[in-house]
Formats: sequence, C-alpha cells, structure tokens
Amino acid sequence: MTSSEGTSLVWLRDDLRLDDNPALAEAAHRGEPVTVVYVLDEESDGVRPLGGAARWWLHHSLAALSADLESKGSRLVLRRGPADETIRKLARQTNASHIFWNRRYAQPERTIDAGLKDWAGSNGIQASSFQANLLFEPWTIRTGAGGPYKVYSPFWRACLASHEIRDPLEAPTELPEPAHSGRGLPATDTLGGWNLLPSSPDWSGGLAEAWEPGEHGAAHRLEDFLDGPIEEYGTGRNLPGTEGTSRLSPHLRFGEVSPFRVWREIRRRHPGKIPADVGTFQSELGWREFNWHLLFHNPDLATRNFRPAFDNFPWASLSRKELAAWQQGNTGYPLVDAGMRQLWQTGWMHNRVRMAAASFLVKNLLADWRIGEEWFWDTLVDADAANNPANWQWVAGSGADASPYYRIFNPVTQSRKFDAGGSYLKAFIPELRTLQGKEIHEPWEATADGYPKPLVDLPESRQRALEAYQKIKEA
Repeated sequence: MTSSEGTSLVWLRDDLRLDDNPALAEAAHRGEPVTVVYVLDEESDGVRPLGGAARWWLHHSLAALSADLESKGSRLVLRRGPADETIRKLARQTNASHIFWNRRYAQPERTIDAGLKDWAGSNGIQASSFQANLLFEPWTIRTGAGGPYKVYSPFWRACLASHEIRDPLEAPTELPEPAHSGRGLPATDTLGGWNLLPSSPDWSGGLAEAWEPGEHGAAHRLEDFLDGPIEEYGTGRNLPGTEGTSRLSPHLRFGEVSPFRVWREIRRRHPGKIPADVGTFQSELGWREFNWHLLFHNPDLATRNFRPAFDNFPWASLSRKELAAWQQGNTGYPLVDAGMRQLWQTGWMHNRVRMAAASFLVKNLLADWRIGEEWFWDTLVDADAANNPANWQWVAGSGADASPYYRIFNPVTQSRKFDAGGSYLKAFIPELRTLQGKEIHEPWEATADGYPKPLVDLPESRQRALEAYQKIKEA
C-alpha cells in the first residue's frame, strides 16, 4: 500500500513500549504504512516541562524505543514543538488517514488531544484513542452519589468491584513499513540535538549505574521483583537498606511497562488466592490509580491545596541555607540526609524515606509543600503529574485521604526501626561509616567527621508545627 492510499500515524507519549500498546497494535493490524512519532512538547499551555532527571531518563528510553522499532521494521520520528501543531503537520506530510494514541489524563494534555481529535474529524481523518496506562480510567469510578472519590480505600474497593482488568496485548512481531513524506521518509530530529542529557557538569553517572531505561530494562526489573521481593513485600518495602521494593515506578511513569502487564504477570504466578504481601503490592498500584483519579478531578493539584483550609496555613519563610541543607542532605538527621543524597545520586528515593524527608521539610522546617514538590519534580526519575503532588499533599496534610498534619515523622525513630544496623545510612553518608549502634542514628552524640549538627531541634520544631496546625483547625 502506498502513502497516496492513506497511512497510519501513531503518536506515542507516556507509553514508550511495544508490548501492550493498543495504539501501536491497531496500526499494525491495519497494515498501512505507519509513522511512529514522539513529540517533545514544552510549549503548549499548561504542559509542565520535565525535570532534569526525567529528561535524562527520556533520552535513554527513546533511544531504546527507537532500536526496538527498527528491529520490527519501523522507525521513530522525533519532533519538537507544540504537540497539536506538530501532529497536524506530520499527518498532512504523510497523508495520514488514521491517527492513533493512548489516552492521557492531565487537563492540559486532554485539551490538546480533544482539539486534535476535532481537527482530524473535520479533515476526514479518523482519530482513535485507547486505554493503556491506567487500569481504571478516572471517569469510570464514581461514588454512590456520582462524584469522584476522596478516600483511597473505598476508591480501590470500587475499582476492583467495577471492572475486570483486561489481558495485555502482545507486542507486534513485525510492523508495517514506515510511511513516506513526498519522495522520502519524514524528517526527524536527532535525539542528541534535544540536549536532554546533563552537561557542565554531567551529574548523571549515578543514574546510569542504578537504572536501565527502556522496555527491556522494565521487563528485567519486573521479573527480578516477581522472582523474590514481592513475596515479602509487606515488610521489605519498609526497609530502605534492602532490595524490598519493585523500583518499577520510573518504568511505569514513562510507560515502558503497562500496568496491565504487571497485573497479569502477578496473576499468572498466583492464579489462586493472592498472598497478603502480593496483595499489598497490588494496593500500591491502586494508590497510583487513586492519584491519577485525584488529578483528573483536580487539575491544579501541583499548585493548589486540595483542602482549602490549608490556604491559610502559616508556612515559614525558609532561608537559602536551610533549603540547601535539606536539598543536599546536610540537615544533621541521617535518615533524611541519606534519602536526599540517594535522590541526588540515583534519581530515586526509597518510599519510606521519601515520607520522612518530606515530613521534615514540611513539618520540622514548616516549609510550603510546593517547595518540596518542585525539587522532587526536578530530581526524581519517576516524577509524574499525579503522584508527585498527590504524595506531597498527603504528607503535608493538605491532600485527599491525607496523613494528618499532626502526624510528624521522627527521622531518628524511623531509622532505628527500619534501618537498625545503619546499612542504608552508611551507604549514602560516608561520614557515618565508623559509627555503630545508637550513634549512627544520633551522630550528634558522637564525633562524626565532617557531618553537620542538627539543623533544628526535633521536639521544638514538632511543637511549632502542631501550633501552626491548631491555628487552621480553629479557623
């Protein structure tokens, strides 16, 4: 079939995979010449540009995807600019009769997609979208009163009771030939020309050691997790010094693995009753779904308090020194500092430690949660538009189903309980490697060469936070 008879255009976004990719599968099924495109859109209204760590991941994920497509007889076209304008132009260049994509759920992206679908219909082009990256689409889960959920547990119960989770689609064994534009293939940007990788300095060495971006890396990560850690996930997920978590979050964020594939692989290994630890992990997938449900119904989740009472919260003005101490892992509290250094080194932080580090910033330093959300957005490889702000608001107490503001994580208690031997602390804080026992959790009681004294007093800062909470509670 030639391009004059029509071609298919597949627009990939947060679904950088061949496996269980409904948009790509539909184009492959049609058999027309196909253009597979990724658009780096940092210009459309409301679209939030990626942070530095996510840009690093995107570069390597796209490189892996490009190689995978070429192995199937296709190619990846890279374009940069406003997505709506870019896709229209490429559709005209390739004489596209069909445009396929997998749905997105943040308001700016939904607006772009709706506008493009209207344009396509007006120009005789069929535009079709698919469910690919959430097990349950946000508008399909409603309370008995017909509104969105604000509490996780009933939300997840409603999800599991409402819809059967479909089986994942297998990756195409081969793809149609690439569509042409005029006499040749459509022009593509070079990935290197996008300058997604850090330079001057290149701080990504630790990321490269810790991660394998791309669909193959996601498959390896999933297999390793299901072969062991998931069986003790209920306890292992709380121990930062062990490999007890899935570390699938960046792969899910960029769509290198589908949640349907993760769910089905779990069920394949546990066809009967789900063990408690495995069920705990499934509930974490549910928490991801809940956060996207919140964002869908609250588009300004990253900038506005979910609970309006917090609009009057007396946040403190953080000094540059205090903020830098938290960002660089120099607060004097080992669990917080190990987490912040792990974040800078690897682009990821253990979830138990994320809660402690976030609580310290918001409650012990009394900093606005949005300051932390922005820092995590720039430094996490798994930061996405829903989970990052929803989890920060959860810690702050301003979010849905949130941890109460008066629940203040004590970093000393937390490290004693979940890293008793200090293996996690020593891995990221070399100044503490000579300390033993109690001293590693409270290094101010010993001599730790080069390690800072505590930035604030825990009991005093806790009391200050409780007094601030009481003010808005009374109001």
